[in-house]
Amino acid sequence: MAGTEGPVVFCLHGGGYCGLSFALAASKLKEKARIVAMDLRGHGKSATQNDVDLSIKVLSKDTLCGDVFSVLKTMYGDAPPAIVLVGHSMGGAVAVDVAAKKSLPSLAGLVVVDVVEIEWSVKSGSLRNIDSARVSIPNTLKYDESKKCYTHRARLEETEQYWREWYEGLSEKFLSSPVPKILLLAGTDRLDRALTIGQMQGKFQMVVVRHTGHAIQEDVPDEFATLLLNFISHNRIGPHGIEIPGLRRPPRSKP
Repeated sequence: MAGTEGPVVFCLHGGGYCGLSFALAASKLKEKARIVAMDLRGHGKSATQNDVDLSIKVLSKDTLCGDVFSVLKTMYGDAPPAIVLVGHSMGGAVAVDVAAKKSLPSLAGLVVVDVVEIEWSVKSGSLRNIDSARVSIPNTLKYDESKKCYTHRARLEETEQYWREWYEGLSEKFLSSPVPKILLLAGTDRLDRALTIGQMQGKFQMVVVRHTGHAIQEDVPDEFATLLLNFISHNRIGPHGIEIPGLRRPPRSKP
């Protein structure tokens, strides 16, 4: 957690990552917003009765979406502030599904970061920013006493049964969300037909972030934070629906 005022930017990391994936970006975001980045089950320092149940199909305490609602309920009770959901890769699928359930009345914005299939993510997920890697990678590992070495905390190979459901109907659910939306991509090859048409129709904002890998928020944290703050300001997301001080758009010039 970081920041003391403004909307809550609630961040969900990708498969194999952890909440600290957003740490460097949070140092800039906290100037204008409150930042929460949870460790999803089976990742980071989270602890659940079933760390490999990564289903998002059913809204219950035993699923990824249910975990998100539980954390929000614990933190903010029945009167949460304006919330901008941010999801990277697998976390993007969770964020979209949470938004689609329409059970979060204070949801004010949806940010999806480079959603790709989990196999592609794992194979090409190396970070390009060593400063970010120093912060985030330690929490993705654990020491195995029997093997006398470090292993990955997330047992993604045991969750394959859930991979397909993370992405089924994802584009349609994203497009149907009534809140302001932005899609941040590392390459345009991530766009399917539904998203291409939706983008042409102006249903969401899209930004292609060049010279970065899959983990945009880690590779270029300052640029990532600026994009989010501009999105928040542009859509007037904040307490009582007002613009955040210091991020006001310049007045339009008269013709």
